[in-house]
Amino acid sequence: MQEKIVDALRRNAVEEALTAAREWTHRSPGDAQAHRWLAVASQQRGDHADAMRSIERAIDLAPEDDGLQLVRANLLIAGRQWEEADAALAKASDLNPNQLDAYLLQAQLALGRGDLDEAERLNRLGSRVAPDHPQRAVVEGMLALQRGNIDDGLKRVTGALQQVPEDVKLRYVLGFLYMRKQHWAFAEQAFRGVVEKLPDARNLHALIADLVSRQGRPAEAAEQLAPLLANPATDTPSIRRAAGLLYLEAGQAEQALPLLRGALALRPDDLPTLRGLVSAWRALGKDEEARASLEAALATTTDATDLWRARLAFAPDPEAARLVIERWIVAMPTATLPLEVLLRRQQQADDRAAIDATVSRLLKLAPGHPEARLHVLEALMAQDPAAAIAQIETWLLTATEGSERAFLLGLQGLSHDQAGQPAKAVAAWAQMQAARVPQLVPLPPLSAPRMDWPDLAAVDDNAPKVMFLWGAPGSGIERLAAVMGSVGEPFRADRFGPQPPQDGFQTYAVIEGLVSGSISGKTVADRWRQALPARKLSTLDVFDWLPWWDNALLVALRPHVREGMLVMAIRDPRDTLLDWLAFGSAAPFAMTTPLEGAHWLAAALGQVAALFENQWYPNRVLRTDDIGNDPHAAAALLSGELHLRMPAPASVGPAHFAPGHWRNYRQALAEEFAALTPVALRMGYPED
Repeated sequence: MQEKIVDALRRNAVEEALTAAREWTHRSPGDAQAHRWLAVASQQRGDHADAMRSIERAIDLAPEDDGLQLVRANLLIAGRQWEEADAALAKASDLNPNQLDAYLLQAQLALGRGDLDEAERLNRLGSRVAPDHPQRAVVEGMLALQRGNIDDGLKRVTGALQQVPEDVKLRYVLGFLYMRKQHWAFAEQAFRGVVEKLPDARNLHALIADLVSRQGRPAEAAEQLAPLLANPATDTPSIRRAAGLLYLEAGQAEQALPLLRGALALRPDDLPTLRGLVSAWRALGKDEEARASLEAALATTTDATDLWRARLAFAPDPEAARLVIERWIVAMPTATLPLEVLLRRQQQADDRAAIDATVSRLLKLAPGHPEARLHVLEALMAQDPAAAIAQIETWLLTATEGSERAFLLGLQGLSHDQAGQPAKAVAAWAQMQAARVPQLVPLPPLSAPRMDWPDLAAVDDNAPKVMFLWGAPGSGIERLAAVMGSVGEPFRADRFGPQPPQDGFQTYAVIEGLVSGSISGKTVADRWRQALPARKLSTLDVFDWLPWWDNALLVALRPHVREGMLVMAIRDPRDTLLDWLAFGSAAPFAMTTPLEGAHWLAAALGQVAALFENQWYPNRVLRTDDIGNDPHAAAALLSGELHLRMPAPASVGPAHFAPGHWRNYRQALAEEFAALTPVALRMGYPED
């Protein structure tokens, strides 16, 4: 849908774009991007009020998306000039090329629809009329923001402000540039300057509140929202929620409670509000009020899962909790979650009869329910492994969805493994991996071995701390990432999420580019740094979990990211392959056959072996063979090797195979292990 809207806007078919955007928001009212593009389409039409309403709704849905903030910035910058329509502007600039304002406003329209090249072209046309006009810096600053050239943007905007120190639009762009640099105090002052000139710019109070909060002053940030709370037009659930959460952060639960209570009354299904309320009720010991408020919300919104979860949290005893769950089951009869919650509580109590009954209810509701099927298989495996395998084969006969078949094939392989049938286990897992290929990405290409690299740059003792975390599929890297993720800042696992950073470390093309010289190491390093602000780091330090590694990256890292360190998870390569084959990996790489996976793994591990043998880049090798799924062992390994205090999380994932389990597969994976044995020996593992 986004492509359809963009295409219409490029053809100046504004009504077509507007219709598509409205259809999108109607179909997906909770999608922030739908509201973003409705705002852009409204902007192009000249409907400033509609555009602002739509972008505010988008930000309300996805407050962490700073791309939405840029759209709002563009709307506000141009907001006082919307009496003229785009077509009239185009006509004006055609008739009189000296009308600088027309060029600049058309450039702002192009920025709004994401057409950066067109915005730059129009701004360049404006330079022929007035090359030094400070208003051109508004467009240049916005271009710098969207392209990540923050320092260039700051230089241009601050230079223009020397000519017109009170210009509101320039100050607005300056504030966003400082935000991208994480200079929160400077950004705050820039936006306060805008509010002084435009007291009606009420929406800036929320932005200033966020900046004040980032500087560790949550109570002051909450007070910044007072003008919005006092005005019925801006006293929205999201503003109440923001103020309440800030008061809560400041330890002022009494002030937070009425705000969050009011927000929940208007939006009973809003999870951040609900979480804040639960914290406030807990802090104030108001369990009775919590139960009463949640019951009132459930009286009007019975199908809100999070409300039921919260209500369950305030159940005073196990019997009361059971009754809440049974009500939840009645209120949402097609949902499996309440039965799953009931099952977990029964498992904790080890109530076998109740567990069997709930599993039966789950399978009636969802015949393919994974957890319920696992329970059935575990019971069968304990009594008759052959019966467990036969049950899986029966399920496979009726499985039509690819994901369901892959899951069952994985279980079939594990059942054969427990029954001592390695060849059949490998066959099942190979089918599972083949079934997943369409949903996964190809294995990363690997550059040819080389020994010559650019010189290492000098160490800068004042540089931020940078750590790159990597491990091959099956290495247990996700267990180390779970420890880091539980600690929080400055660890980032966003490369494995739905919105990975768009930088040189995210695309395979960078490997060939660095090898051939078509992409410079400096360009790759610069792109990586320029993308960091969008990753919402609270400091300049970053621990970056990479989905793949290739030594070609040393062309960028040795001269341009000298402050970095590569942390590699390593285990016996044969156990690594077996784990990858049986359980998959965090990185979504396709293994078309076990032999292909073995050859790729041997080459990838050969690269990192060369790296730490020759010490081409600062590194730490973390051997994960013995940590299993023990959170304390994983935390101790990281803490010891990195000289950092890493507390153990509650979990680092389910148990897989014990170290050395590969030996049970010497015959079933003989050719694959033959390919991996040389690199295993190179890494210090025994041949047998």
